Amino acid sequence: MNLFADIRTLVLDSLETLQSEGTLPKDLDFTNVAVEPPRDALHGDMATNAAMVLAKPAKSNPRAIAEALASKLMADARVQTADVAGPGFLNLTLDPSCWTAVVPVAIKAGADFGRSDMGQGKKVNVEYVSANPTGPLHVGHTRGAVFGDALASLLDFAGYNVTREYYINDGGAQVDVLARSVYLRYLEAHGQEVAFEDGTYPGDYLIPVGQALKDKVGDAFVDKGEQFWLADIREFATEAMMDLIRADLAALNIEMDVFYSEKSLYGTGQIEAAIQSLDGKGLIYEGVLEPPKGKKPEDWEPREQTLFKSTEHGDDVDRPVKKSDGAWTYFAPDIAYHYDKISRGFDELIDIFGADHGGYVKRMKAAVSALSDGKVSVDIKLTQLVKLFKDGQPFKMSKRAGTFITLRDVVDQVGPDVTRFHMLTRKQDAPLDFDFDKVLEQSKENPVFYVQYANARIHSVMRKAIAAGVDVTDATLTTADLSQNAHSAELALAKKLAEWPRLLELAAKHNEPHRISFYLYELAAEYHSLHNLGKAEPQLRFWQEDNTDLSLAKIAQIRAVSVVLSTGLAILGVTPMEEM
Repeated sequence: MNLFADIRTLVLDSLETLQSEGTLPKDLDFTNVAVEPPRDALHGDMATNAAMVLAKPAKSNPRAIAEALASKLMADARVQTADVAGPGFLNLTLDPSCWTAVVPVAIKAGADFGRSDMGQGKKVNVEYVSANPTGPLHVGHTRGAVFGDALASLLDFAGYNVTREYYINDGGAQVDVLARSVYLRYLEAHGQEVAFEDGTYPGDYLIPVGQALKDKVGDAFVDKGEQFWLADIREFATEAMMDLIRADLAALNIEMDVFYSEKSLYGTGQIEAAIQSLDGKGLIYEGVLEPPKGKKPEDWEPREQTLFKSTEHGDDVDRPVKKSDGAWTYFAPDIAYHYDKISRGFDELIDIFGADHGGYVKRMKAAVSALSDGKVSVDIKLTQLVKLFKDGQPFKMSKRAGTFITLRDVVDQVGPDVTRFHMLTRKQDAPLDFDFDKVLEQSKENPVFYVQYANARIHSVMRKAIAAGVDVTDATLTTADLSQNAHSAELALAKKLAEWPRLLELAAKHNEPHRISFYLYELAAEYHSLHNLGKAEPQLRFWQEDNTDLSLAKIAQIRAVSVVLSTGLAILGVTPMEEM
């Protein structure tokens, strides 16, 4: 049940009636006709822009269209008032029964309330985290991991066929640095004193890796040159780091469907095939790029290179794919990787990068557009930095990691549920402060507590009713007489409940799971407000000892609230609390 979609259908049907009567011309496009909450709640329950968007193509005055539309809408029993505002907006007030009707629908649907088929089974690849396999995940990865995982769950709920994917960056020089760092820990495990020079990884997390290598190969690599051990230790260390990363993700309750190795692209012809595909479209040429203004990018050379005509697909400049010495640029395997995604039949691609990858957005969009002939879309989301605080001071870095605060540092302090919810309390491209004290605070100022407390309060009311011998099973609650919930605060709560299906579709449409955490906080606020009103106005209390019918009506409504809170938290990957 999506009440906003239902009323939009009513608006469209009314517009078609006006067309059949000759009030409106036949050839009108209703695509941009919207029905949404008004900017000011005092103006009504819903507003439609129909008259405003149709006035020009209909060659008519918008107020005249709005007035004609209002008269048609008023013939429907669901519409109490239809008022024309300003130049032609139409504000609607609905019969209260429209709002209370959402309660039994939500209870019956349970965890599926709001689930839709808007995705129509389209295959979507969500690539997230994709950290270099050189150490444990840090707090910046944590935000991207939570955002990506919540987005994948949201899209699945909206009817998409979602694949969660991690791209292992194991093809670059950083993995050689990892191997050398592990070699030092290996020598250390043999009792040698070692020094970690600049450019190596000094974190304690490599101590057990060095010991494990010693256990496997003994002293076979001791005092041997790199040519004897580099390749073997690269593979050993990468596997060890990926085991560590998988464990870090598991601590956040994240499980990937695919781990894709960058290294698998080299020496297999996949990079060559991707570049050849672009070449076949006339998009590869030999040339010299103009020197860039300001800071020079790492892939610029003042000599002839193999270039991709990315400007033909929306980029600012053409991009090198092969250096003058014949080596591939960093961009080439990225092109091949996305070519592989397209070849696997994905309809949409979503890449989640850290904010420091902003320069890759246009070039990757250009590559996907060119490789797929514009048939596959790619949405690249950038996650901004997280600033950590404890006791009012910036949180110090982790000795275990050597240079940064790890995902485990965060999860061990506050748990996965608090970590996940708080990471979604801001849009992903806005900076986020993570205060270890505040995220554990039991107050309205702490969103995760405020939402969880609402759900726990509801279950407390239901336990009280059960203890009194009242049947509050879902089957009974769906038969309650909801017309008794007529107070303005009760209607406000019902209206907020009814927004849930629309909110989910908007969040999925824009790839913005943070909208769910915002909504859950607002729903919890409406619940807490009504709960607190009951202290001063006994007739609003959810449990009415001398009136079972009234109790069932009120408990039915808050049971529906619990359904939505639990479903929303589940999409965010947070376990709903029934007791606190």
